[in-house]
Amino acid sequence: MKKTLIAAGIATMISGSAMAESIGATIASFDDNFLTVMRNAMTDHAESIDGVDIQVEDATNDVGKQLNQIQNFIAAGVDAIIVNPVDTDATAAMSKAAADAGIPMVYLNREPVNVNELPDNQSFVGSNEIESGTLSAFEVCKELRAAGKSGGANVVVMMGQLSNQAAVQRTKDVKDVVGMDMCNFMNIVEEQTANWSRVESQDLMTNWISGGVEFDAVLANNDEMAIGAIQGMKAAGMDMADVVVGGVDATSDALAAMKAGDLDVTVFQDAAGQGAGSVDTALKLVAGEEVEQKVYIPFQLVTPANVDQF
Repeated sequence: MKKTLIAAGIATMISGSAMAESIGATIASFDDNFLTVMRNAMTDHAESIDGVDIQVEDATNDVGKQLNQIQNFIAAGVDAIIVNPVDTDATAAMSKAAADAGIPMVYLNREPVNVNELPDNQSFVGSNEIESGTLSAFEVCKELRAAGKSGGANVVVMMGQLSNQAAVQRTKDVKDVVGMDMCNFMNIVEEQTANWSRVESQDLMTNWISGGVEFDAVLANNDEMAIGAIQGMKAAGMDMADVVVGGVDATSDALAAMKAGDLDVTVFQDAAGQGAGSVDTALKLVAGEEVEQKVYIPFQLVTPANVDQF
């Protein structure tokens, strides 16, 4: 009888461990406000599911470090890997490493350069960046026209990290909107990177103003840079009522800036939805379920007219 009980106990332990799933996740930077919301949603969702264990690492914007973290996850034998890439051009190597190990991989938020060639057990969870920059830039165009500036308006563009697909696409979106008949009165007079950073964008804005750059609108690839630009303009004594400022992400700080009358346009990117969605997608891949190559979570335009909804 005793042997039977011991055997039953061992069987139960084996069954329980077989059901448990381990996920290794590497995030580009823990210091990024948007990515922090996304990361917290990811861990909260994973912890709410019985038998799921998640380990999240900070890549500190170092692609070499991120590649090492992925190799460590593979060596540890995790069931799935979630990657928020530091450099979207480096994702082919990441995909190969996971594929060779037979471990499912989910790219999160930042679309990998090899998204159209991902193996069957890999997927991307995020939003369609063609929507983000287009929604923001077109609304800024409409605001400028409403302000009577359809005869000509100067625009400055603040770009994210140039190694990042989102920064490249959002900047292209701005240029595509400027190329439209309705918006071709907009003239891009400056276009530089501030690396998604509030501090760097404030410095960049200060340099533009001190250099005599004149502009009617600021289009930033994300809200952190839009906020930094606003801080730079305010420090220079500019009246925010005279400038249209657009960003992307609809972070809590951005919504507060909009309610204060400083930020005119942003685009809601569902950080929590992406974070939770990456965990669900990873678990589906582990279970062998069919998953779309691109799992898109829609963007939504945010203006002072609907800001309270967010």
